[in-house]
Amino acid sequence: MSINTVTLVGRAGQDPDVRYFESGSVVCKFSLAVDRRSRNNDQPDWFTLEMWGRTAEVAANYVRKGKLIGVTGSLKLDSWTDRATGAQRSTPVIRVDRLELLGSKRDSEGDAPSYSTADDEF
Repeated sequence: MSINTVTLVGRAGQDPDVRYFESGSVVCKFSLAVDRRSRNNDQPDWFTLEMWGRTAEVAANYVRKGKLIGVTGSLKLDSWTDRATGAQRSTPVIRVDRLELLGSKRDSEGDAPSYSTADDEF
């Protein structure tokens, strides 16, 4: 048995970067700042989020820098070869399956009401 589940609540580090493909697929990427539960740590942990399909469209329409969100997904490693050095590189990415728009009503004035969506395409 193997389990790969990540659940995070934090604030968007920037507006989502959205890309549309000729196939009709859509992907959205942005960073998430999550405060660590510690008395002497003022620096958040940063995570890269990746969303596809309907989840990506919801994020593109409603998530802005500083918006409080919750996500559930899985951890994956993106790997590539560095063009300058030829070295293999990798970075962890959270592949989001579920997005929750959180925060107070005042935080989302002008936005749609908070709701969640499950992604059904890759």
